[in-house]
Amino acid sequence: MIDQHVVDRIIAASDILEVVQDYVTMRKRGVNYLGNCPFHNEKTPSFTVSPSKGIFKCFGCGKGGNAVNFIMEHEHLGYVDALKFLAKKYNIEVIEKEATPEEIEQKNERESLMVVNAYAQRYFSDMLHKHSDGKNIGLAYFKERGFHNNTIEKFQLGYCLEQRDAFTHSAIHDGYKLDNLVKTGLTIQREDGSTFDRFMGRVMFPIHSLSGRVIGFGGRTLKTDKKIAKYLNSPESEVYHKSEILYGIYQAKKTITQENKCFLVEGYTDVISMHQAGIENVVASSGTSLTHDQIKLIKRFTPNVTILYDGDAAGIKASLRGIDLVLEEGLNVKVVLLPEGEDPDSFSRSHSSTELLDYVDKNETDFIKFKAKLLLDEAKNDPIQRANLINDIVRSISVIPETITRSIYIKECSRIMDIQEDVLYTEVTNQRKKKFEQLIQRESFEIREKETPRLPSYVSGIFCEEQEREIIAFLLNSGEQVLFHHKTDDFEEQEITITVAQYIIDEILNDELEFQNLVYKKIFDEFGKLLTENKTTDNRHFINHQDTQISQLAVDILSSRYKLSRIWGDQNEEDFLQRAVPKAIQVYKSKILKTAIKRLMDDLANLKSEQKDDINDILSKLNQLNDLMNRMSKDLDRVIL
Repeated sequence: MIDQHVVDRIIAASDILEVVQDYVTMRKRGVNYLGNCPFHNEKTPSFTVSPSKGIFKCFGCGKGGNAVNFIMEHEHLGYVDALKFLAKKYNIEVIEKEATPEEIEQKNERESLMVVNAYAQRYFSDMLHKHSDGKNIGLAYFKERGFHNNTIEKFQLGYCLEQRDAFTHSAIHDGYKLDNLVKTGLTIQREDGSTFDRFMGRVMFPIHSLSGRVIGFGGRTLKTDKKIAKYLNSPESEVYHKSEILYGIYQAKKTITQENKCFLVEGYTDVISMHQAGIENVVASSGTSLTHDQIKLIKRFTPNVTILYDGDAAGIKASLRGIDLVLEEGLNVKVVLLPEGEDPDSFSRSHSSTELLDYVDKNETDFIKFKAKLLLDEAKNDPIQRANLINDIVRSISVIPETITRSIYIKECSRIMDIQEDVLYTEVTNQRKKKFEQLIQRESFEIREKETPRLPSYVSGIFCEEQEREIIAFLLNSGEQVLFHHKTDDFEEQEITITVAQYIIDEILNDELEFQNLVYKKIFDEFGKLLTENKTTDNRHFINHQDTQISQLAVDILSSRYKLSRIWGDQNEEDFLQRAVPKAIQVYKSKILKTAIKRLMDDLANLKSEQKDDINDILSKLNQLNDLMNRMSKDLDRVIL
């Protein structure tokens, strides 16, 4: 228990903006602050912080609350632990007795693993500074690399003794369960029950979460035996997912936001040496290819990334394709090639921060230009390689979401590669069109039963207010949700998906139908435009639209979100959408058919017997429409949405 007066002090001291800015880049918007929500994936910011009210609210996923609620949600903590977290941040003393082994066992698995990792970090640091082997081997290595004591302390570096199970034995002796030691990967247990330390004989690099908690470790061997892996990382666990974290992000996040720029390097020592040189907005991918999650993590704090490469051409070319993922996320990517024989670690140790930043300023190059020059040097005068180079560059440019940025790169690459701009424009357009068509084409999908019959062109222009509104409601509420999945059968198997918006727009446009309500039509047309340009269709775009008619209608529809009808039974939302969206299209087309049939019947009644050609034409159309109506009625099963 924490005394109520201490709780009140913690809540009073907790500045909601300060707390949130430790995790999210916030931009001032009037009296409030706006940023991308950390609780769900979004491209259009909908996460708002009100410093005056002391609250946060995401209008995308609905999460909201005060500083304590934010920490509870983000760090997966209970109320009491979230209070302790904030107390530590604001230097408020919370007196509590040390947890007993029994209390440790009662914690949930995630928290238990966090506690084990925290213990391991303290143990490895103690061994580094207090044990003779730690001082003579581990500390000597760090000193040899030029790391100062404050740097070693800042990154909580340590050493694991080269004894089979020294760490494991100590942890168990101090009350930690073997099961949790194994789950974190700190201890390896053989089938016969014997155990040994995963990192024995290695210097230790703790890996921190955004909030600064230790979630895993990297260990470097000091032996020269090539049969032993130079670096060893913690395995995947409940708390450590390598593809979702960047080394140094906890120490770098504040400076990244301040400088509005992130340096990306490869290894632990690269990050540490740059920090020691005074450049703190730097993170490492830890020797792995960049992932979407890591890119999005950087994007929370800045859209500007500069990648520092050493002179290894083979290594650079191997990483080029992964950089396309960064471009696809809309980040501004620049590249700096360090002098031959240098890497960020060595260059930082031999240069001051001023010299390093000056070198970056003079040698920083846009990634697309860098890639073009690099591959052009390799292709030289070989026409086949040159053609492949152009295709490679076009693929990279085509994934960039911003039209203006694509145009600038096309112009620059035209100059570098001595090829006409219109040729590059055509190829980039074809690549983007091909990608879009691949997303929306359904010939290979096993959803033929979901398709609705095509309507003849002469039934257009019929007003169906209720059905048009229903379709717009599906677009605004669920446009970005995946409706169908399919794996291609070609040699490069991949999963293709169709979203609710893609399905609806394809169905309506294929029949050349147009909404008659002008506001509905505006929203429908804008959805189609956004999809074609590969832009987000998040409903916040329409809620905040500059056209007040569109924004008002969006708010009206979204504030009365559709509910699952009893006719669908007990289904989750994905199952509901897979049935309801095609049905909504069928109901819309069915209403159009009924109205068209009635009009033709009225026209037929007004014709005279001698107008045989007109009568035959109407009868032919009636037969066609009645046939379509019968087919659609079978599919509808008398269900009306």
